[in-house]
Amino acid sequence: MPKQFINPPGLNPTAGFTHVVTATDGRTVHVSGQVSVDERGEVVGRGDFRAQVERTFQNLGTALAAAGATFRDVVKITYFVVGLKPEYVPVVREVRGRYLDPVNPPASSLVGVAALVVPDWLVEIELVAVVAE
Repeated sequence: MPKQFINPPGLNPTAGFTHVVTATDGRTVHVSGQVSVDERGEVVGRGDFRAQVERTFQNLGTALAAAGATFRDVVKITYFVVGLKPEYVPVVREVRGRYLDPVNPPASSLVGVAALVVPDWLVEIELVAVVAE
Protein backbone atom coordinates (compact mmCIF):
# COMPACT_ATOMS: atom_id res chain seq x y z
CA MET A 1 0.00 0.00 0.00
CA PRO A 2 1.73 3.25 -1.10
CA LYS A 3 -0.36 5.51 1.18
CA GLN A 4 -1.62 4.83 4.67
CA PHE A 5 -4.15 7.05 6.47
CA ILE A 6 -3.90 6.80 10.26
CA ASN A 7 -6.03 8.28 13.05
CA PRO A 8 -4.32 6.90 16.16
CA PRO A 9 -6.07 6.37 19.47
CA GLY A 10 -5.41 9.19 21.90
CA LEU A 11 -5.93 11.97 19.33
CA ASN A 12 -9.15 13.92 18.83
CA PRO A 13 -11.83 12.78 16.37
CA THR A 14 -11.37 14.12 12.85
CA ALA A 15 -13.78 16.02 10.62
CA GLY A 16 -12.62 15.86 7.02
CA PHE A 17 -8.93 15.29 7.69
CA THR A 18 -6.55 12.53 8.77
CA HIS A 19 -4.03 12.97 11.58
CA VAL A 20 -1.20 11.04 9.91
CA VAL A 21 -0.63 10.09 6.28
CA THR A 22 2.36 8.03 5.16
CA ALA A 23 3.51 7.42 1.61
CA THR A 24 6.13 4.82 0.80
CA ASP A 25 6.05 4.63 -2.99
CA GLY A 26 5.26 7.06 -5.75
CA ARG A 27 6.10 10.47 -7.11
CA THR A 28 5.65 13.45 -4.77
CA VAL A 29 3.95 16.55 -6.17
CA HIS A 30 4.18 19.88 -4.31
CA VAL A 31 1.66 22.51 -5.40
CA SER A 32 2.42 26.12 -4.48
CA GLY A 33 -0.23 28.12 -2.71
CA GLN A 34 -3.08 28.78 -5.11
CA VAL A 35 -5.52 31.67 -4.87
CA SER A 36 -8.71 32.81 -6.54
CA VAL A 37 -7.36 34.23 -9.79
CA ASP A 38 -8.15 33.35 -13.38
CA GLU A 39 -5.72 32.61 -16.22
CA ARG A 40 -5.28 36.38 -16.77
CA GLY A 41 -4.31 36.90 -13.13
CA GLU A 42 -7.58 38.66 -12.27
CA VAL A 43 -9.24 38.05 -8.91
CA VAL A 44 -12.36 35.87 -9.08
CA GLY A 45 -14.99 36.47 -6.38
CA ARG A 46 -13.63 39.73 -4.98
CA GLY A 47 -15.02 40.02 -1.43
CA ASP A 48 -16.84 36.65 -1.64
CA PHE A 49 -15.18 34.02 0.56
CA ARG A 50 -17.14 31.05 -0.82
CA ALA A 51 -16.47 32.03 -4.44
CA GLN A 52 -12.77 32.37 -3.68
CA VAL A 53 -12.55 28.97 -2.00
CA GLU A 54 -14.34 27.38 -4.96
CA ARG A 55 -12.07 29.03 -7.56
CA THR A 56 -8.99 28.17 -5.53
CA PHE A 57 -9.97 24.48 -5.54
CA GLN A 58 -10.53 24.67 -9.30
CA ASN A 59 -7.03 26.11 -9.68
CA LEU A 60 -5.61 23.35 -7.47
CA GLY A 61 -7.29 20.79 -9.73
CA THR A 62 -5.66 22.37 -12.77
CA ALA A 63 -2.25 22.30 -11.08
CA LEU A 64 -2.66 18.67 -10.03
CA ALA A 65 -3.75 17.61 -13.52
CA ALA A 66 -0.67 19.28 -15.01
CA ALA A 67 1.44 16.95 -12.85
CA GLY A 68 -0.63 13.86 -13.69
CA ALA A 69 -2.31 13.85 -10.28
CA THR A 70 -5.85 14.14 -8.91
CA PHE A 71 -7.37 15.19 -5.60
CA ARG A 72 -7.38 11.49 -4.60
CA ASP A 73 -3.56 11.68 -4.56
CA VAL A 74 -3.46 14.55 -2.02
CA VAL A 75 -1.80 13.63 1.29
CA LYS A 76 -1.44 17.12 2.89
CA ILE A 77 -3.33 20.36 2.44
CA THR A 78 -2.81 23.71 4.14
CA TYR A 79 -5.32 26.56 4.12
CA PHE A 80 -4.40 30.18 4.84
CA VAL A 81 -7.50 32.30 5.51
CA VAL A 82 -7.45 36.06 5.97
CA GLY A 83 -9.28 37.13 9.13
CA LEU A 84 -10.37 33.58 9.93
CA LYS A 85 -13.81 33.46 11.60
CA PRO A 86 -15.75 30.40 12.83
CA GLU A 87 -18.36 30.86 10.08
CA TYR A 88 -15.67 30.34 7.41
CA VAL A 89 -14.96 26.77 8.54
CA PRO A 90 -18.24 25.22 7.25
CA VAL A 91 -17.67 26.92 3.90
CA VAL A 92 -14.20 25.38 3.60
CA ARG A 93 -15.56 21.98 4.65
CA GLU A 94 -18.44 22.09 2.17
CA VAL A 95 -16.27 23.06 -0.80
CA ARG A 96 -13.41 20.69 0.02
CA GLY A 97 -15.97 17.90 0.41
CA ARG A 98 -16.63 18.11 -3.33
CA TYR A 99 -12.95 17.58 -4.14
CA LEU A 100 -11.14 15.56 -1.47
CA ASP A 101 -11.51 11.84 -0.76
CA PRO A 102 -14.05 11.54 2.10
CA VAL A 103 -12.87 8.03 3.01
CA ASN A 104 -9.16 8.93 3.19
CA PRO A 105 -8.94 12.70 3.57
CA PRO A 106 -5.45 14.22 3.64
CA ALA A 107 -3.61 15.56 6.64
CA SER A 108 -4.71 19.17 7.01
CA SER A 109 -3.95 22.53 8.63
CA LEU A 110 -6.16 25.62 8.65
CA VAL A 111 -4.30 28.82 9.51
CA GLY A 112 -5.76 32.26 10.09
CA VAL A 113 -3.57 35.05 8.74
CA ALA A 114 -3.71 38.84 8.84
CA ALA A 115 -3.16 39.27 5.10
CA LEU A 116 -2.00 37.66 1.88
CA VAL A 117 0.23 39.27 -0.78
CA VAL A 118 -2.72 40.84 -2.65
CA PRO A 119 -5.34 42.58 -0.47
CA ASP A 120 -8.28 41.11 -2.47
CA TRP A 121 -7.18 37.52 -1.81
CA LEU A 122 -9.11 35.93 1.06
CA VAL A 123 -7.73 32.38 0.92
CA GLU A 124 -4.59 30.60 -0.26
CA ILE A 125 -4.28 26.81 -0.35
CA GLU A 126 -1.19 24.66 -0.88
CA LEU A 127 -0.95 20.91 -1.04
CA VAL A 128 1.22 17.84 -1.42
CA ALA A 129 0.18 14.79 -3.43
CA VAL A 130 1.74 11.37 -3.93
CA VAL A 131 1.07 9.69 -7.26
CA ALA A 132 1.46 5.91 -7.45
CA GLU A 133 3.97 4.92 -10.08
